[in-house]
Amino acid sequence: MKFLTQILLFFLLVCLAISACNTSPAKDVNLLAVRQAKVQQVLNSSLPIITLENLDKNATKAQEVAINDPSFQQSLYDPQHKAYKNEIFQVNPLSQSDNIQGGYGCPDGQCYQVEMYNYALNRTTIGIVNVKRERMIKTLTYPDVQPNLPEHLVDLAVYIANNSPEVQEALGGKPDKDKAIMERTKTALNKSRCERSMHLCVAPTYVVEPKALWAIVDLTDEQLVGTRWTDVGTTGINITERRLQNDLITEKYCEKENTYAQGDWSLKYMMTSSDGLLVYDVKYKGKSVIKSLKLVDWHVSYSNREGFGYSDAIGCPYFSSAAVVAVEAPKFSPLVENNDTVGFTLSQNYWSEGWPAPCNYNYQQKFEFYTNGSFRPAMASIGRGCGNDGIYRPILRIALAGDKQNLFEYTKDNAWQVWKTEKWNKQSDLTQYSDEGYEFKIATENAQYYIEPSRGQFSDGGRGDNAYFYLTKDKPQADEGTTDLPTLGTCCNIDYRQGPQLFINNENTENEALVMWYVPEIRNDNRKGNEYCWAERVLEDGVYVNKIYPCFAGPKFVMIN
Repeated sequence: MKFLTQILLFFLLVCLAISACNTSPAKDVNLLAVRQAKVQQVLNSSLPIITLENLDKNATKAQEVAINDPSFQQSLYDPQHKAYKNEIFQVNPLSQSDNIQGGYGCPDGQCYQVEMYNYALNRTTIGIVNVKRERMIKTLTYPDVQPNLPEHLVDLAVYIANNSPEVQEALGGKPDKDKAIMERTKTALNKSRCERSMHLCVAPTYVVEPKALWAIVDLTDEQLVGTRWTDVGTTGINITERRLQNDLITEKYCEKENTYAQGDWSLKYMMTSSDGLLVYDVKYKGKSVIKSLKLVDWHVSYSNREGFGYSDAIGCPYFSSAAVVAVEAPKFSPLVENNDTVGFTLSQNYWSEGWPAPCNYNYQQKFEFYTNGSFRPAMASIGRGCGNDGIYRPILRIALAGDKQNLFEYTKDNAWQVWKTEKWNKQSDLTQYSDEGYEFKIATENAQYYIEPSRGQFSDGGRGDNAYFYLTKDKPQADEGTTDLPTLGTCCNIDYRQGPQLFINNENTENEALVMWYVPEIRNDNRKGNEYCWAERVLEDGVYVNKIYPCFAGPKFVMIN
């Protein structure tokens, strides 16, 4: 009977794909029916994993090795041996940044990364495969983490949205196939299954200036779960497509590491697949002071009351899960304060091709290195985004060098109290600061730093971070962010659940290698004269120019001499 069921499902797939079940003229393929038949066929098979098709030779081999490896098959069945729905989302060559940071030692092109998602458990499994040796090097598991979508699921989400009565009613008819934007970026809708059951959701978005319609599609249940409108303003013109320097950026900054030295500083840097620009192996006066700095994700939430938005990633143009990719090479420039050069800055820009049109994003990273040994990792949204009431929560990962570190918090008793275990706190009106404005200090074998969060005192226009701060033990063997992370957490939680809390397990943090996670909370503003995290096209001297209002955030690490 099981064999007969699989045969019937196979013929149903063929029938649906060629529209042979209907004698009427050919219509668009019913992607949802094809998908559901495919899922049932796989769940009834001996290896219940939906695989990717039409891969090249090496990617096919990597996928085959992974799905047949016992370590990769840990979440295929429930305790009663009923199959979970598992699907391969990505099979890509292992990025050079992951190869270096993970210590895999893979020669060029020999290793691939295979990402699998478990819909029932909301779990991502990543396998690192050496295709030449046909063996699994490492398997990593991330609970409550979602990988980025393969193309066929993007198409399915748009199909579900375009064919839903709610969307057609809101738009006054069925939209064109290519009308939706932001269709591959993960989203959430609070009080729906996207939040309650941690389902995989995306939001194909339709811009009808001055508003945008979000069609929130649950890809776990494969149905529309809601629509929402946001105000996006008007641009007044159509934005032409921008040509990206993908080849140059990929070759120079994604496929090889770069080094830089100036004054007492030396560092390495390269672009990651989805964690932005990675700066690592940083030395000051010949001593290792920073293991790595990177920006893991951008959480963008609209409407605190209803709770929906996007989870964005930034990174390389190719073989990348980033939603917003690098469009220019990294830049070094003098760091100037009060007309004096006090160090240098490394900056990196990312933006959507249609920016600054509505529902297109522009992000910037910058790393400031001072001649006195201090440094500051910072980031900004430059708008325009998909609404005028957005809250941006970027996730910054900071790992200093050294195996014996201690973090201290300033207290109301004018004392520094050590954090003995992993935990988090939130910057607020009640936060205690030293007279100099320091909230924390951290001691390592080679350096000590005060940590100064932004309260609007820096010269880049930032209005204060209101940041969540997390401290976790650095465990490279568990890979809690050592290499590229899939999307961490959900976009729209308004409390401490921004993602890094997944790595808090009450472990000892005294005299240990530590990781600090810094998540600012930045509020978008488009009011005239108060613009923040915003961009627009304005007419100046007879031509349109981009007017930007960035919102920088990030802590300064002040070296203690």
